[in-house]
Amino acid sequence: MLYTRYDLAAIKRSFPRDSLSAGPASMWRYAAVLPECTPVTLGEGYTPMLPSRKQANVFVKDEGLNPTGTFKARGLSAAVTMARHYGLKDLAVPSAGNAAGALAAYAAAAGITAHIFMPRDVPEANQVECRAYGADVTLVDGLISDCARLVAERKDAEGWFDVSSLKEPFRVEGKKTMGYELAEQLDWRLPDAVIYPTGGGVGLIGMWKAFDEMQELGWIGPERPRMIAVQTTGCAPIVQAWRKGKAESEAWPNAATLAAGLRVPRAYGDYLILEILKSSQGTAVAVSDDEIMRCVGDWARDEGIFAAPEGAAALASYRKLLTEGFLKPEHRVVLFNTGSGLKYIDVTGGAQTRPTPAAAPPRQRRIGGIIGPY
Repeated sequence: MLYTRYDLAAIKRSFPRDSLSAGPASMWRYAAVLPECTPVTLGEGYTPMLPSRKQANVFVKDEGLNPTGTFKARGLSAAVTMARHYGLKDLAVPSAGNAAGALAAYAAAAGITAHIFMPRDVPEANQVECRAYGADVTLVDGLISDCARLVAERKDAEGWFDVSSLKEPFRVEGKKTMGYELAEQLDWRLPDAVIYPTGGGVGLIGMWKAFDEMQELGWIGPERPRMIAVQTTGCAPIVQAWRKGKAESEAWPNAATLAAGLRVPRAYGDYLILEILKSSQGTAVAVSDDEIMRCVGDWARDEGIFAAPEGAAALASYRKLLTEGFLKPEHRVVLFNTGSGLKYIDVTGGAQTRPTPAAAPPRQRRIGGIIGPY
């Protein structure tokens, strides 16, 4: 894993955390700890930290209000910014949908061509938005792993730069701003726990990097939240590895879940995720699709938040961890909703028109897979 490093001692002298108030209401308010170049921005980041109306001491970090409707905007804003800085003209990505939409949008804003490879059965919204942004879209009969393989086979001959998760360092930089915002929006006192829907896990890796940077800058102390990775019972390689005490995961066979972003049979950075869980005294939790869909409805009715299935998985896991005693009601906990439910209207709408999820579950789609290397 290649990380971007900064002269944090110099930044500490020249940029106190009080300086942030003069910055933009976007992730670029943290420009002092991001690559120094003109950003390609659509206003991503600085999403609301909403106190729960239902549960005391719980906050919802609503990433569904980002451009293109998901947290993927952060990483792709940073990656496309650096691609333009280095003079790259063609970027390629394999995606289950949301990263594709984000790349297409930021590439359009930067005047760069985006080459998108997605499984043919991704949600229609993802296909529509990519084409609307003018991206070159290839639909593949297979999984995201098949898409990644095609990108790897063609990128050198075509002159594309591959911006897949963890194959370049800047998507992590964009995602780490969630950690900076979490601290700033909670008055520089980190919560007791962070519950994060984990497919590729880049956001979790980025936030952990942010916590270390902020401590070195003197913005926070050594305390860390328990980091909790959430997956589904139909695709839980991190959970399985965690329970077995392994340092790496194994590819999950026959992965199936409604939460498209969590259908990743094996994350490229699995060893980093598992080490973060261990270091933070966190845990990994698997929840069912039925629990997720109930929480989509509960969050909408109780909080006014129409969450993506991946985000609703965070609420389902919080409830489970309360029942098990791992978390207590007095703990301050941040739940990440990673996307807008409007991007999954075919999934959520289909589930709500059926009498019971158990009797007739929504259609399963093969839209996941390990992301590189190939």
